[in-house]
Amino acid sequence: MAEKMLRFVTLPQAMPEKRAAGQRRQDFTEIYATYARDKAQEQAARCSQCGVPFCQVHCPLGNNIPDWLRMTAEGRLEEAFELAQATNNMPEICGRICPQDRLCEGHCVIEKDFEAVTIGAVEKFITDHAFEQGWVKPVRPARELPLSAGIIGAGPAGLAAAEELRRRGYQVHVYDRYDRMGGLLVYGIPSFKLDKAVVERRIRLLAAGGVIFHPGFEVGRDASLADLRARHDAILIATGVYRARDIDLPGAGFGGIIAALPYLTAANRIGLGDRVPEHESGLLDARGKRVVVIGGGDTAMDCVRTAVRQGADSVTCLYRRDRANMPGSAREVRHAEEEGVVFTWLTAPQAFLGRGRGRGQKITCVEAVPMRLAAPGPGGRAGVAAIPGASLHIEADLVIKALGFDAEDLPLLFGEPGLTVRADGTISVRPETGATSLEGVFAAGDIRRGASLVVWAIRDGREAAAAMHRYLAARAAAQALPLAAAS
Repeated sequence: MAEKMLRFVTLPQAMPEKRAAGQRRQDFTEIYATYARDKAQEQAARCSQCGVPFCQVHCPLGNNIPDWLRMTAEGRLEEAFELAQATNNMPEICGRICPQDRLCEGHCVIEKDFEAVTIGAVEKFITDHAFEQGWVKPVRPARELPLSAGIIGAGPAGLAAAEELRRRGYQVHVYDRYDRMGGLLVYGIPSFKLDKAVVERRIRLLAAGGVIFHPGFEVGRDASLADLRARHDAILIATGVYRARDIDLPGAGFGGIIAALPYLTAANRIGLGDRVPEHESGLLDARGKRVVVIGGGDTAMDCVRTAVRQGADSVTCLYRRDRANMPGSAREVRHAEEEGVVFTWLTAPQAFLGRGRGRGQKITCVEAVPMRLAAPGPGGRAGVAAIPGASLHIEADLVIKALGFDAEDLPLLFGEPGLTVRADGTISVRPETGATSLEGVFAAGDIRRGASLVVWAIRDGREAAAAMHRYLAARAAAQALPLAAAS
């Protein structure tokens, strides 16, 4: 192993080839190529195989990163893939969109002096190579079980749970309001980060394994939660959170001020070849406009980089804290800056100015105030305070609010007042099981924990599937059904 590994002392970090900024501004193609096999093996060999793998500790899925890096370095690619997928239902997706700089790579012990191992790029290579070689197979349960599970939401939490439950032999049905499965993987995340063909390939694999999908199915419209509970032996709610946080400032109702998700959804639909109503496509298109995006998370980064590709005249990102305290990926910020986005740090909007009258008034300018960092709040995050007497004006034809998401009123939407939710609308669950206040109903992903990362949603989905299996096994035992004891 010593010959193969620990090469960080002689071999510099090298990401896969990245398309030039001028080129990638013109389209929505993924910006990174995939490693050639020899380069993936070389970069994997930089791993120090440390005694306490902080990369694994700081991965929400607990991926066995050092082991599959060593297998990749030694050319044992099928074994590396098998190990990678043992803890992750979507390694090809996580390898593309996880903020590795904040998670595994950000805690690589060699980073300080030699730069981190390129864990995400190697993970992407392993799984893409496995698909090319035909190593990725649909789930084939050892036996079919007579109980069924209904999953509401086809995002990463729902899809991960669906695979895990199907692996155990349950009859799995996934219901989603959209016409395609994948949730935000399809409609929220731009294609330059995650090619939609990658998601579609994973959906086809699940369908081939026996997962039954019901697109265009909205709980509360096509059936109530009570109807689905009567239809299935257990239910998982994995809807995600979609209600955009708003901003209450003078002029906030002007035309040209929009929320991030409708904007990203329209862009993704157009990229998929869907017809978007003309009034929506014009309103939600940045071409020729001066765009201001408010926010500093990953959604804001998706918006600024989408606006660049749509042909905006200028794109400015306003964030009330500084670069070091922003919640989004530092890597994404660098990509955006390369593509021409201007970041105005320590700046917050205080009013919107416009032209016209009444309901026809359109945004023309964002009036903003400089901020300074203040003492940390209860959560330890730096506070902010406005600098008195100072202001600046930023011209804008389109303002995109990327301020985060809250949960919709699910008890009302689902027609189920007995479903207990917290003050922020997320579902109240037992932490150890994900069980809700309703018998046989579980929750996973953002609707349980609040808006978070895809990798956390996958973990929640896996854990929820295990808890549902224990519940169903106990129920089967009570009814003397032929179901093995929970594992």
